Amino acid sequence: MLTKDLRRVSRAGGGYHPQFVGRESRPLAARVIGVFQGHVGEPRHRLDDALSSLEDEADDFKLVRGLAALLDREATFEVVAPLPPTRVRRATFEEAETAGVPTTTEARTAVLKRVADRLGTDTEAIEESLYADRAVNEVLTEFDARWSPDSLLEQYNLSLAQTALFDATEVRVRSSDPKRLVSAVKRLGLMYEIRRDGETRELVVTGPDALFRRTRRYGTAFARLLRTVAGTAEWTMTATIDDRGTEREMTLSDADLSVPNVEPVTEPTYDSGVEADFAARFEGLDLDWELVREPEPLAAGARAMIPDFAFVYRPGGDAAGENSGDDPEFRVFFEVMGFWTPEYVEKKLDQFATVSDDVELVVAADESLAVAEDVAELDHRVVTYSGSVHVKDVVDLLRIYEDELIAEAADDLPDELSPDADVASLAELADSYAVAEDALESVSFPDHEQVGRALVRPAVVDALGDELEAGMSLSDAEAILEEYGLSDASAVLSRLGYRVEWEGLTGGTLREKQ
Repeated sequence: MLTKDLRRVSRAGGGYHPQFVGRESRPLAARVIGVFQGHVGEPRHRLDDALSSLEDEADDFKLVRGLAALLDREATFEVVAPLPPTRVRRATFEEAETAGVPTTTEARTAVLKRVADRLGTDTEAIEESLYADRAVNEVLTEFDARWSPDSLLEQYNLSLAQTALFDATEVRVRSSDPKRLVSAVKRLGLMYEIRRDGETRELVVTGPDALFRRTRRYGTAFARLLRTVAGTAEWTMTATIDDRGTEREMTLSDADLSVPNVEPVTEPTYDSGVEADFAARFEGLDLDWELVREPEPLAAGARAMIPDFAFVYRPGGDAAGENSGDDPEFRVFFEVMGFWTPEYVEKKLDQFATVSDDVELVVAADESLAVAEDVAELDHRVVTYSGSVHVKDVVDLLRIYEDELIAEAADDLPDELSPDADVASLAELADSYAVAEDALESVSFPDHEQVGRALVRPAVVDALGDELEAGMSLSDAEAILEEYGLSDASAVLSRLGYRVEWEGLTGGTLREKQ
C-alpha cells in the first residue's frame, strides 16, 4: 500500500479511476531501481537528492515517489559511524556547556578537538559520528529488490488500488473462488453477505459499523482484502468510495491488476473464540463425523450463505477424509449464531428460512438472542449456549442423524451375507458396504460364525480347536491365532472353552474353563 498523498486517481465521468501504469513506464521503473542500486554505501540524503532530480525529469513526480516508496521497503539503512553518536553528542554538549556555546568556526573546532582528545580519537571521527544517527545520514548498506521493472509496475498498480480503497465504505466482489474470499473477510473482521444472481454469486463486504452508519474506518481492511481478490483467477470488484463527502464508484478487475506470486492475506480461521473452542473440543473426540471448516456455499433464496462448519458422516472413522463407496457424503451443516445486532439476527433468520429443504442445518444460538424457537419453527435443529457451545448437545443431535443413517443402511443390506474370506472382520465388511458396523446386526452369516468382532468359518474354528490345548502359553496361542488373521484372542479362546491363568506379569497359560 502507498500513503494517501501518493494516490493518483481520475474522477472523469463522476467515477473514481486509479491511474494504473503499463509498459510505457518500464524505463522509469528501471531508472528508479538503478538509483537505489547506485547508492549502496551512500547516506540517505544523497539517495533522496538523486530521486528528487528524477522527479524533476519525470512527467509525474507522484509516480516516481510511489515507486521509490515500494523500493525503500526493500532497502536496509544503518547507522555507520566510528563512535556511538549519542556518546559523541553528550561529550560535545558537555564541552560546549563548559566553554560556552561556540559562535565561530574556530570556537567550534576547538570544542571538537577537546572532545576528540577526551574520547581518544581525532576531530574527523567526531564530525562523522556527531549526527550519523539522523535519518538523512543513515547509510544504504544493502539493497536487494525482489522486483524487476515489470513486476515493480505490477506491484505499484496493486498498491495504488489498495490506497484507493482506504476511503471505501462498501466493496462488492465477484470471484472464481468465493470461499477463499470469505475466509479472508472473516479474518479481517468484516461483515459480508452473498447475493445470488442466477449462477453468479456476489460477495458484499462492509464493516460492522455500516449497520448503524456509513464509515471509512474499514478502508485498510478492504485494501488488504484486495491482495486475496487479486490472487484469484477471475474477479471483478466494485467499491463505493467516500471521496471527501461525495460517493463515487470504483470498478476493478483481473484485467487491471496482474500480481505475481500473491499470497492470500489470511488462511481459513475462526470468527470467534466460541468457534475455535468448539472445534478443538469436537476434534478431540473419536466419532464417525469429520468437522469441515467453512464448507461450500448454500443457496438461501436469491442469496447464499457459507455455514461455519459441516459435519461429514464417515462410518468407520475414515481418517483420510475420503468417501467410501459410491454414495454421496451425508453432511450436516452447523452455524454458530452469536452476533447481537438486530439487523444481524434478522438477516440470519431470513437466510435460515430460505435454505433448501434438503439441507440439514444445526444452529447453535446464543441464549441472549432468544431465537431458539424462531429457528426451530424453520424446521432446523437448534442448541442454545452461553459462553461456549456444549459439545455434548451437538453430538446428541448427530447421534440422531447417525441412528437414522444406520437404519437406512441396514434396510439396503441383504438379509444374508457370505464373505469370501475364511476370516473377515466386521469393520472391514462394514467398510466395503459403506455402512457402520451396527448396520450389520440385522444380517445373518450362514457360512460364518461371529466370534468377537470377526466372522470365522466353522472349519477354522475346528482347526484352532485341534491346534490349541490346555497348558499352552498364551504367547504361543496368540501366535497361532495371528496366523489365521485373528487378533481378538480373548473372544476366540472363550469360544473354544479356554481361560487364561495369569502368572504375575510374566505371561499366562491356557486352562480349560470349569
